[in-house]
Amino acid sequence: MLLAVDVDYKNDSRAVAAGVVFRSWSSGTIEAVVHQDISAVRPYQPGRFFERELPCILALLETYSRPVETIIIDGYVYLGSDRRDGLGAYLFDALDGKVPIVGVAKNKFQDTPTETEVLRGCSLRPLYVTSAGISNDLVKDHVRLMHGDHRIPTMLAAVDRECRTAA
Repeated sequence: MLLAVDVDYKNDSRAVAAGVVFRSWSSGTIEAVVHQDISAVRPYQPGRFFERELPCILALLETYSRPVETIIIDGYVYLGSDRRDGLGAYLFDALDGKVPIVGVAKNKFQDTPTETEVLRGCSLRPLYVTSAGISNDLVKDHVRLMHGDHRIPTMLAAVDRECRTAA
């Protein structure tokens, strides 16, 4: 099973983390949805986004104890051409490197290498794919083949919607 996760901040101190479980990269069927309300969120600090988002994702993972093959995050595993640790790298480390992490970012971070770009559907705007614990070339192929006709794969759109519409 694969798990796509995302976090929506409801206000300065509260967030909802959501996860969408699906069977394979090309699947368009959601197997399970998990939510976690987080009532004490760290304030946003530029350049330290992982300090705000990582605890939310870890809290969600505590509520979903079934094994997953890979976790997909909305964001970067590594940042820039010098591969500075991003949210995904911190998550990979927090999970002791036991679960591969795939980052799918919608916006280009400064100095993001072109080899991270994946075009989907008819979109001329790429997604930016990075990974830890799994080959980035393989992951780019997986993301390219994910379900959905548009730039954003079905499951990633679903997890975004889940965290935003949760109470």
